[in-house]
Amino acid sequence: MSSTSQPTTLYGGKAGRRITVRDIAAAKDRGEKWPMVTAYDAMTARVFDEAGIPVMLVGDSAAMVVYGYDSTLPVTVDDLMPLTAAVVRGSSRAMVVADLPFGSYQSSPQQALETAARFMKEAGAHAVKLEGGRRVLPQVEALVSAGIPVMAHLGLTPQSVNAFGGYRVQGRGQAGDELMSDAKDLQAAGAFSVVLECVPFELAERVTTSLSIPTIGIGAGPSTDAQVLVWQDLMGLTPQPAKFVKQYFNMHEAMDQAVRSFADEVVNGAFPTREHSYS
Repeated sequence: MSSTSQPTTLYGGKAGRRITVRDIAAAKDRGEKWPMVTAYDAMTARVFDEAGIPVMLVGDSAAMVVYGYDSTLPVTVDDLMPLTAAVVRGSSRAMVVADLPFGSYQSSPQQALETAARFMKEAGAHAVKLEGGRRVLPQVEALVSAGIPVMAHLGLTPQSVNAFGGYRVQGRGQAGDELMSDAKDLQAAGAFSVVLECVPFELAERVTTSLSIPTIGIGAGPSTDAQVLVWQDLMGLTPQPAKFVKQYFNMHEAMDQAVRSFADEVVNGAFPTREHSYS
């Protein structure tokens, strides 16, 4: 695949160049569905990249799955910067999207631009994601005008969990019309995609068919153009995952068994053997 050619499909294509916003737009035109996963380190990113995952999100979910906080709110730009750089170094094909953490873009378009520019210049991110509807339209417009691709995020926006009164489904009733309006405004402002989190599947379907940019669902039903999960959730490391999570592997059990086997062999003198020793 040449440096200018379009990949045949987003998912599973060969590594010839990075996925771009043009590729994602073309997938929407083709009606192609695609997966997105989170990543926070180079080794995991390499596995996902080799598997053909077209977009990886360095999410502010790192606050919980990497740093051990109970929400996304405490994580900082400086916390996420090295994680983003590691994911970029560990991949060669996937678009790497950096989450703008709470407090790093809300105050003004200038603050958003300064934060996003750091992720692009210092960490090598290819796009950024921010949460919110009409209140962040000036930020989206400023970033897009500066040449920074923006992934929007509506519905349950975890950075607003305190305002929502907890992690609850969003967009029911009149709130659904407001979300639809926000989605169209974000598209007009230049966002290249929009995450829909924890919204009724009928609403997600209506938004998806109304937009020319792709929707990325997480707890939003099967009709969105793409689906995203936190990789620790889909691999079975999360003890009590949300309803929308499907666990594809029990990594917790596999890791537990492996480390217990290692410990037992050390205690019993079975490891290391001569096979694992130098002469």
